[in-house]
Amino acid sequence: MNASATSTSASVGGPGLPQERRVVTEIPGPVSRELLERRQRTVARGVSHVLPVFVTAAGGGVLVDADGNSLIDFGSGIAVVSAGNAAPRVVERVSAQAAQFTHTCFMVTPYEEYVTVCEELARRTPGDHEKRSVLLNSGAEAVENAIKIARHATGRQAVVAFDHAYHGRTNLTMALTAKNMPYKQGFGPFAGEIYRAPMAYPLRWPGGPQACREQALDVITGLIHTQVGEENVAAVIIEPIQGEGGFIVPPPGFLAGLAEFCRSYGIVLIADEIQTGFCRTGDWFACEHEGVVPDLITTAKGIADGLPLAGVTGRAELMDAVHVGGLGGTYGGNPVACAAALGAIETMEAEDLAGRARHIGDVMLPRLTKLAEASGRIGEVRGRGAMIAIEIVEPGGITPDPATAGKVAKACHQAGLVVLTCGTFGNVLRLLPPLVIGDALLEEGLSILEDAFTAL
Repeated sequence: MNASATSTSASVGGPGLPQERRVVTEIPGPVSRELLERRQRTVARGVSHVLPVFVTAAGGGVLVDADGNSLIDFGSGIAVVSAGNAAPRVVERVSAQAAQFTHTCFMVTPYEEYVTVCEELARRTPGDHEKRSVLLNSGAEAVENAIKIARHATGRQAVVAFDHAYHGRTNLTMALTAKNMPYKQGFGPFAGEIYRAPMAYPLRWPGGPQACREQALDVITGLIHTQVGEENVAAVIIEPIQGEGGFIVPPPGFLAGLAEFCRSYGIVLIADEIQTGFCRTGDWFACEHEGVVPDLITTAKGIADGLPLAGVTGRAELMDAVHVGGLGGTYGGNPVACAAALGAIETMEAEDLAGRARHIGDVMLPRLTKLAEASGRIGEVRGRGAMIAIEIVEPGGITPDPATAGKVAKACHQAGLVVLTCGTFGNVLRLLPPLVIGDALLEEGLSILEDAFTAL
């Protein structure tokens, strides 16, 4: 264990927390175990957790638990607190807004904060065309509304999604999501007129990585033509880098080719940037890396640095095609969440967190590539910016090895590093540190990960 002489009150969070790993009890410690017993008596069994430690403070690159352990955070609440927990600009704006008013419902009496967030979305999302936005509560709700808008604007019904996709846990978004367990098992029947196409997954493409782009586009467009009919497709929805499905990065040119196909047939291209958006990949949005301009873009997670907010932003003619009253929701664009978003966006711009994400990738990728060469258990290191993953496979091939992924994650947790697994086969470790994490913690976290592989 690493017991530091530095201590901090567990009631104080934010950037003022000592930026250090400090393991002073076993993980989970006695206080967290007591809280876990209370959790089990009152919280539904279907709500899972990665690591049974109860957090009392967080900031920068650390999480402090109820037992005083300070853990290095490589999860960011699943890519949410990119600007850092309790970021000063977010706290200031949220506090001021909560003191003014907490809710009126934008559909009853509007307020400026909602409009300002929509202006920021119009300014920062890809493309210089005229845009409109609707604000909502969650990523799944954003995806549902994007599909509604595409169907209403085109008069078509079919929607094409991809293998390994994850778009949410509501009924429609479960239909779009590819992975059955745990997201879909036993929850059907699902929404209809959803069609699935193979993802351009270079590591696992049957023709090999070099042929992936061209062959994938041919297969996908061929399936749409023969099984659905281009004239029936309202939208194609894709994550520019797939998230829960394994941080799958399609080959260069694939997204641009897909966008061109959609334009040719009047199909709405929806970019699900819920996990990739707001500087995570080194650009404000992952589509920008290849100059792709989607028709609609869904956002959530990093937009408000931990408060529930999501959005759909798109071409004005598409967004305005829906009749008055057809979009909205009681809490969508809550004023306190909008204040948080404005604080988060201000932080991202002032501190160049897109550049910081690129720096994090520059630190991570060489060390992880070296680890892959030494271990023989890593089939691929992939990702962009501060959205990096390693896919763990059985030695000598690409057979998924979820058991080893689980062992590595558990070893990291015990050493005080929060990492997450993902992937259709459960064999991918994803690394999503806050963009404000310091280099010392970043390097130390990578060392813990390397030690976990060595221990195998």
